[in-house]
Amino acid sequence: MMKSYLHHILMSCGVLALCGCSSVMTHTGGKPGYYPGTRASYDMLTNDETSWGLKPLVVLDMPFTAIMDTVLLPWDAFRTDKSVKARVEASEQKSQQTDAALPPADPQP
Repeated sequence: MMKSYLHHILMSCGVLALCGCSSVMTHTGGKPGYYPGTRASYDMLTNDETSWGLKPLVVLDMPFTAIMDTVLLPWDAFRTDKSVKARVEASEQKSQQTDAALPPADPQP
């Protein structure tokens, strides 16, 4: 009797651990925006370079990823991206705006 319960508990934990993988990966990776996991899964499905063996797993995971993204929607609304990648991209955009505002230097005769 106990063995049956243990089997069900382990299977449930395994399924819960695998659900919403794309959502968890995108939220820990610092991708901004709403529903980043669902967008990442959709991009994998529409990409021709994605392996044919991975696409069925993405299809199985996509509903769970959408649910996880919905649960994490308040987090997406209030989080600020302080990752190193975001800071470097913001710095590059700022320097490009500064370079565009400066006139080109006159060539020396």
